[in-house]
Amino acid sequence: MTRCGYTFFATPLGACGLAWGARGIVLVVLPEASEGAVRARLRRRLPGAREAPPPPEVRRARAGILALLRGEPVDLADVVLDTGRVPPFDGRVYEVARTIPAGETRGYGEIAARLGDPAWARAVGRALARNPFPLVVPCHRVLAAGGRIGGFSAPGGVAIKRRLLAIESGRAGRQPELFDVTDRAPGAVVSPGRAS
Repeated sequence: MTRCGYTFFATPLGACGLAWGARGIVLVVLPEASEGAVRARLRRRLPGAREAPPPPEVRRARAGILALLRGEPVDLADVVLDTGRVPPFDGRVYEVARTIPAGETRGYGEIAARLGDPAWARAVGRALARNPFPLVVPCHRVLAAGGRIGGFSAPGGVAIKRRLLAIESGRAGRQPELFDVTDRAPGAVVSPGRAS
């Protein structure tokens, strides 16, 4: 196994971390309350990793994540990921999720349909719950049926998912609509009279 390096950085939402190997980013740690909490998460997920100065491509990824969390328009599509540690199906899910533009959302079923079978929606949800690359693989842009916010397995849970969607929705210049409700993501609109 290739040795991994990691680094920490402060963002408006808290301390984050990035770990990398020879083939790209292997782990993104979303905001935690402290650098110590990020360090602990990194050590649990990558026990052999060592803190190190990030190479140029990791510095670019870090700058992009930081800009995104400040609400700046950033596309993280060029960040190289090392998906060698993820199951093949999960890797396919992540490829599709990376095509969702900032300020937009898709449903688990939509991603499953793009992969070949709408019945795979739960498998898509499980893959996204294991996503080791949050923000770069924008699992926060994937919603439950009917536009409901659904879950979010990253630190901060649904609250951070809502915050990320609000940052991106505001950046896209979208105003809330009449039928937007609190259990739905910003921008997710359900037709009147439709059951939740």
